[in-house]
Amino acid sequence: MKQKEHNCLQGAGCMQGAERPASNVILPPDNCPLTTMPAIEMNGVWFSYDKTPILEDINFTVKQGDFLAMIGPNGGGKTTLLKLLLGILKPDRGTIKVLGDAPHQARRRVGYVPQNTDLNNTFPVSVMDVASMGHLARSRMGKIFSSQDRPVVEEALRKVGMWDRRHTPIGKLSGGQRQRVLIARALVTEPEILFLDEPTAKVDPEFENNIYDFLKELNRQATIMTITHDVGVISRYVKSVACVNRTLIYHEEPRITHEMLDMAYECPVDLIAHGIPHRVLPHHEEN
Repeated sequence: MKQKEHNCLQGAGCMQGAERPASNVILPPDNCPLTTMPAIEMNGVWFSYDKTPILEDINFTVKQGDFLAMIGPNGGGKTTLLKLLLGILKPDRGTIKVLGDAPHQARRRVGYVPQNTDLNNTFPVSVMDVASMGHLARSRMGKIFSSQDRPVVEEALRKVGMWDRRHTPIGKLSGGQRQRVLIARALVTEPEILFLDEPTAKVDPEFENNIYDFLKELNRQATIMTITHDVGVISRYVKSVACVNRTLIYHEEPRITHEMLDMAYECPVDLIAHGIPHRVLPHHEEN
């Protein structure tokens, strides 16, 4: 991704502070006030569908520059929590701040890679067309995609290994290839926070390693929050872990605790690490 004109992880154009570092690592100036602003704040958040509670009293803060993995059982509320942060859903009560603003006000500053999409495989759009939509999402109303925007799209497609397929109709791609294109579309927005909902669910194992290596590099410039069931990701890449199963437990370190597992699963559970099932709790004793 192209480097912004400032060094602040907030990404809001802060020019306070002294000189740029000599290395390629993007570091915030020591006296930049924006780096103290949390990336995400949720206070007393509740949400329900048709009076059925989905999330209850969610309270946590994510610092800028974090790489957070969110785990928990299917149906536990992980994707709902992401949609609240994106402003797609509104909480029944409680407050949410994303980069200091209400979620709907921060939409142009975040990227999102959903788990499933409703792309019409028969619709005549190419890989390049879909990736370019990321630029349009951040542009002002009425501004069209131009040749000046092409390098950003090209770089994003190259990073996910899809530049050579840029003219291919999206409907001709495999599920894993389409997921790569959707990741590129999110990267084109040059997000300050990148949300991903199981980004490697339909991706081949080789690309799974590549995308997390890339996300680790991107984390030098952006906060990342991803839903995953791969415990190998937690041990190798992330900085903190949140477990969601109606309520939320958050730890500012990359490990899964027994407290998290008890809250999330309440019984022995197989998690997938690098394609290999691992039993992370002992078997129940039979009576």
